[in-house]
Amino acid sequence: MLHVDVYGDGPDLVLLHGWGMHGGIWADWAGGLASHFRVSVVDLPGHGNSDYQGQDTLDSWASAVQDVVPENAWWLGWSLGGLVSMAALAGQRKNIRGLVLLASTPCFVATRNWKPAVDAEVFGQFAQQLKTDIDRTLTRFLSLQVRGTDRGGEILRKLRAVLKSRSTPDSDALHYGLRLLQESDMRHVLTEPVVPIYWLLGERDTLVPQEVRNSFPDIPCTLIEGAGHAPFLSHAGRCSEQLDRWLLKGEKRVQHAAG
Repeated sequence: MLHVDVYGDGPDLVLLHGWGMHGGIWADWAGGLASHFRVSVVDLPGHGNSDYQGQDTLDSWASAVQDVVPENAWWLGWSLGGLVSMAALAGQRKNIRGLVLLASTPCFVATRNWKPAVDAEVFGQFAQQLKTDIDRTLTRFLSLQVRGTDRGGEILRKLRAVLKSRSTPDSDALHYGLRLLQESDMRHVLTEPVVPIYWLLGERDTLVPQEVRNSFPDIPCTLIEGAGHAPFLSHAGRCSEQLDRWLLKGEKRVQHAAG
């Protein structure tokens, strides 16, 4: 079973962190969100306080999360967490109310028919370095997330401090998680969405280029100016306002229809 921390009361909201990180990254932001939502913060397999049980596919990561979160919740996935969210929606083993993709994309690596992504060589270098030096690889990955962004040094220090606040991720979990970033393609989930899906993107994100939104123009998107790959840290208030606008507006429609 995966580790889950729960905050607040209200409509259920599941938060999924990115590769190499853990649920502690959400602590400050989740505390604010808890005034409007019941927030379930999950440590992905082999990350933070969650054991690794050999999950080696995106579906198996999604299923592990679905085993520990409420039915009919909103899911918000950051980076790799977004891929896990899309896989859960595709499987629909539990009802999902909707998704928010935060600095995430259905396909992280550029191909001949998919340009708004990172060159495959970038992740290839991470995979090679991961075999010999986990700490250096994670530190380099964090640095990439804040390159050229507002308050980059401050956000990098925050990321490093949070990373060290729990044990180093399981090496196999890191290996397979990175492979998921390299190989997953969930574009079909966004082509004809069956639930509301929203996008929160950082204007200066070097891992998820803002141009990704042009491939799915029907998905509502907010671009956070000056933000990189962690806009919930650099621009927490802006992200919270947009989340309330999208998700609480949806809740009011549901309540009105039920009445």
